[in-house]
Amino acid sequence: MSRPSGPFLRALVRRAVALLVAGVVACARAADPPAPEPRAAPPVAASPRVDTVTVTVPDSGLQQRVRDLELQVIARDAQIERLEASLEDARREVVRSLARLQTTASRAEAASALAEADIAVQALANRNGQAPELGQARRLLEMSAGEFSKQNYGGALYLATQVKGLATTGSGRFGGGSGSGPQPGEAPFPVPVPLRAITRANVREGPGTDRRILFTVDRGTVLTGHSYIADWVRVSDASGRSGWIYANLVGRRDGAG
Repeated sequence: MSRPSGPFLRALVRRAVALLVAGVVACARAADPPAPEPRAAPPVAASPRVDTVTVTVPDSGLQQRVRDLELQVIARDAQIERLEASLEDARREVVRSLARLQTTASRAEAASALAEADIAVQALANRNGQAPELGQARRLLEMSAGEFSKQNYGGALYLATQVKGLATTGSGRFGGGSGSGPQPGEAPFPVPVPLRAITRANVREGPGTDRRILFTVDRGTVLTGHSYIADWVRVSDASGRSGWIYANLVGRRDGAG
């Protein structure tokens, strides 16, 4: 029997060694423990939602000031009502006195004044039907017509003059020749307010520094306040001109401020 050649033996040995190494590797892998599976991270608990509430602590001092002002307004309104009632009584007494005295007022004078008063009331109604003076002017106009029918021409003339004064005041609230009608948010004063200019100031067509200047008043100029919006006051002067002036530029007359 012939012996295997050298190359054949070397190939056989290499194959045997390869098989041996593969077996050892396989055994080693079988002996190793399986790799642990990755664990999911524990869920993170959601933070509870907290609603933020803003609590405003009332200013007790400010509330007291508001209450004081409200009481002052109530007292002032009651005072105005009492003064208006006294004025009404005084008017009636004047009319009665004129009826007894048989004044020299003629029928023609009373008729002319009555007609002028009627025109003034109609003009005020057309200009602004919400003017506070309008209702009183109409009532006095009816009283004047009633006294005229009683031949109390002095009383009719007196009442007609009162009507024209009220109509003039009412017209001054809303333009008085300036061409400016009622403004949005404009609030009339319950009664005309006596004012004076505390410095040289511009009187404008409307409530705002961007509005056209109508005229200028000097310090001490006598004015009458009719209504207001925020920091602006509608005023008229002695000549009947009317417009808007910044509130800080006027003060009360007769030592009132």
